[in-house]
Amino acid sequence: MGQLDGFLKYDRELPDSRPPENRVGDFKEIYQPFPEEKTKKQAARCMDCGIPFCHSGCPLGNIIPEFNDAVYQEDWEEAASILHSTNNFPEFTGRICPAPCEASCVLGINKPPVAIEHIEKTIAEKAFELGYIKPKPPKNRTGKKVAVIGSGPAGLAAADQLNKAGHWVTVFERENRIGGLLRYGIPDFKLEKPIIDRRLDIMNEEGVIFKMNAEVGKNINPEGLKNDFDSIVICTGSTKARDLNIPGRDLEGVHFAMDFLSRQNKEVAGDNIQDPISAKDKNVVVIGGGDTGSDCIGTSHRQGAKSVLQLELMPKPPKERGEKDPWPLWPMTLRTSSSHEEGGERKWSILTKTFQGEEGKLTHIELVDIEWVEKDGRKEMKEIEGSSRLVPCELALLAIGFVSPEQSLLKSFGVNATKTGLVKADKYKTNQEEIFTAGDARRGQSLVVWAIMEGREAARSVDKFLTNKSILPAKKKSVYQVG
Repeated sequence: MGQLDGFLKYDRELPDSRPPENRVGDFKEIYQPFPEEKTKKQAARCMDCGIPFCHSGCPLGNIIPEFNDAVYQEDWEEAASILHSTNNFPEFTGRICPAPCEASCVLGINKPPVAIEHIEKTIAEKAFELGYIKPKPPKNRTGKKVAVIGSGPAGLAAADQLNKAGHWVTVFERENRIGGLLRYGIPDFKLEKPIIDRRLDIMNEEGVIFKMNAEVGKNINPEGLKNDFDSIVICTGSTKARDLNIPGRDLEGVHFAMDFLSRQNKEVAGDNIQDPISAKDKNVVVIGGGDTGSDCIGTSHRQGAKSVLQLELMPKPPKERGEKDPWPLWPMTLRTSSSHEEGGERKWSILTKTFQGEEGKLTHIELVDIEWVEKDGRKEMKEIEGSSRLVPCELALLAIGFVSPEQSLLKSFGVNATKTGLVKADKYKTNQEEIFTAGDARRGQSLVVWAIMEGREAARSVDKFLTNKSILPAKKKSVYQVG
């Protein structure tokens, strides 16, 4: 490494965010500029540890110490080359990844870990600024045609890799813009959409064809796709939301989180929303303690909610690692997002009993405290007697996860599903010889970084199927795998 004692000399430092009271007035990204010299010092903290567990902590296997060294040396072109060798879209993951690589950083054993995510984002932005990221169409075409269904992170990664291999790739997206979860599920204050458009322009110039308002099974004939393309990759995501079937579920004011978030993203993009979902002047209850729930909190603040309460069924996590999640495993600790910093209240070990309302509209939500008890070697929840109460609520957002892709598309292709509704596949290949799958449709609800990895690996499988070999790189296996 360029500075062997950097981890001793420099503390972890990240860009400041705009004050919460200011940033809730818009949907722009929240972080302020960060001097290059400070980023160089952060890269200098990488400690030449000998066994870089960060490699295996990263689902993509990013070659982190090497790009940190290039940043320290201010060789941005080399840093970008190293990063893009494993990650198609570092400008996305550098903004929205929870950074499992940092959880596995050796320095993180007894000090704050290296600021890998920030460094990754900086490399991507410098690469665009300096012109290192530009269209590079394949020199040779195989003549093979591949259809990718779904334009989220898995679909875009698969399309990008397959295009690099020389195949003609067409991406089918049912919405009116490309991006899937990146476009419609992640708020602009975390990922402004021109960041996506910038990459799509590159891919388009490289030869990837994008078709919007193209829903397979409705205005796109599945049989036509099978006839027109040599292979198909299903990357639709896990879009069927988990529901909460309790009394009052049909009241006006109870919505799935993704419906709420996607409408707001479309409004920010300038679309005319016929049926908006607004938190303005309402008591909002977000049911679910994950990232989607956090995004609902930040969006509710920006819409002018009267109050915001987030509920989690599980107990409050500890602040520090425990015996069951030692380094380098992912820590099951309490996390506070930028949305939590903006206000609202969080409560744990809470069960939602009923939605209540008047004249068909939600007015209250019935809650009860629970405790988790051990029974027959398993944890079970037990309601605490006398803790039931009504909480004012005019907007309830269900952010309790996703269960599977929509089954109609799978049936239209004759693709088998698992008992839980996910696409059944031998690695990435379905029971239909020419049809493959990747991302949340195959593995279930997961992270964007996992979806990109899946798209890359599925593309390699498709390339092998079409040409009996593959020029695409495989994810490096590690004997130090931790995730």
